[in-house]
Amino acid sequence: MKHAIWTICGVLLLLTAARARAESATQVFERVAPSVVVVLSLDPAGKRVALGSGVAIAPGVVATNCHVIRDGASCMVRYHGQDYPARLLNSDWRRDVCSLEVPGLPAPPVMLGDTASLKVGVTVYAVGAPKGLELTLSQGIVSSLRDLEDGRFIQTTAAISHGSSGGGLFDDQGRLLGLTSFYVGGGQQLNFALPVEWIGTLPQRSVRLPAQGLSEAEWITRSLALEAKEDWHGFLTVSQAWVKAQPDCAIAWGALGAAYVGTHQYAQAIEAYRQALKINPQLAVAWAFLGQTYERAGRYAEAIEAYHRALKVAPEIAETWYRLGLAYGRISQYDQAIEAFRQALTINPQYAEAWCGLGAAYSDSDRDAQAIEPYRQALKINPQYAVAWYALGVAYRSIGQYAQAIEAYRRALKINPQDAEVWSGLGIAYGAAGQHADAIEACRQALKINPQDPKAWLSLGLAYKLAGERDRVIEVYQELKTLSPDLADKLFNLAIAPR
Repeated sequence: MKHAIWTICGVLLLLTAARARAESATQVFERVAPSVVVVLSLDPAGKRVALGSGVAIAPGVVATNCHVIRDGASCMVRYHGQDYPARLLNSDWRRDVCSLEVPGLPAPPVMLGDTASLKVGVTVYAVGAPKGLELTLSQGIVSSLRDLEDGRFIQTTAAISHGSSGGGLFDDQGRLLGLTSFYVGGGQQLNFALPVEWIGTLPQRSVRLPAQGLSEAEWITRSLALEAKEDWHGFLTVSQAWVKAQPDCAIAWGALGAAYVGTHQYAQAIEAYRQALKINPQLAVAWAFLGQTYERAGRYAEAIEAYHRALKVAPEIAETWYRLGLAYGRISQYDQAIEAFRQALTINPQYAEAWCGLGAAYSDSDRDAQAIEPYRQALKINPQYAVAWYALGVAYRSIGQYAQAIEAYRRALKINPQDAEVWSGLGIAYGAAGQHADAIEACRQALKINPQDPKAWLSLGLAYKLAGERDRVIEVYQELKTLSPDLADKLFNLAIAPR
């Protein structure tokens, strides 16, 4: 029963970072609006063929999306009603990030932030000029972050509309986090921003000629939209087309790996991640996803090696330490698991899942008394963490503190009353505490939820034994012989065989 904790102990979290006092939406807009411009793409006759937005990143320099200016013969920047001729300075067509030199532009440069310290759920603001008109602000949160080379691709609920491509996505201090680039309309309304770090790499990656076909950023957006819909076969089709179009792109192979995982083709996923790492051995996220795929395939030793490779590149990622701890736990290397969880908690002390994992490592290595404090720490961070309440109940029951175990199980059931395993554990705790009627009722509740659970039947049989109801024990034994002959034999030896 304890080992079940490993499979349900939590999900990946992102790194936390200290933040200064947040500004209001009005304050953010007033701070950043002077740095946001309109970008116009012109044909040879000077007629507009496309428009978008841009952000001043240095005196006389504007960053925007390459697709805004791609089809024009020239471009200009409009700022406070005045037009300024512009020329291409640096261009990374593959990532869809360009910079323009705009002599005489009086727009002040923005403050640059970063995506490394960004986390899901924080408030962000998109500022752009839809249809080339007045600047608008939309507020939302970061809904997802995807690790890429040189930054993290941002999915946000802050609305992006036509004409806003190349505008800025800002944090609550007015720092630029990325360029608002693509949106998927319809029922999804998904909005994406390119990481600000890609602006910083422009001088090193600049290519004068436009890339053929879709940009890397457009492929990423298409992939993420399909992944968000859980359209795994569509995702697989797109990622296969992506690696065909850009066979030297590590991120494309990583997307293909994720699509194969979504369709439960783990061998193919492993090969795709390995191809990504051939192209870029320093891509920590690919090592981490390779490790997770090995875990799904039950290849824990190889998962551990992949996590170590990821941590060699990026030792500051708490969730990789957490996954490493889980992998060690699954092969019963508990001391190594404990060390990995502690590393995760050194980086992020508010990582509830890592506290739960630490408790599970102690519990599974028969150190239940030491498991209690980590579980309590997890629950201090997240009082609604039902799995941690259940695990705490298991630990208390194992050291004979039945009243505390009963209370922990009840807290878990208050959060999730349909968890048959917790009802079964509660029944065992009641039985050990001599509360036989309550034990029988708890086991019956477990079997209402899952009538085919042999462990719950065993618990019920033992509860009847302690209550002195031998005929009921025999009825349970007959049921168990069909469901689990091994547990039926166990019940017979514990509750029926003469002693």
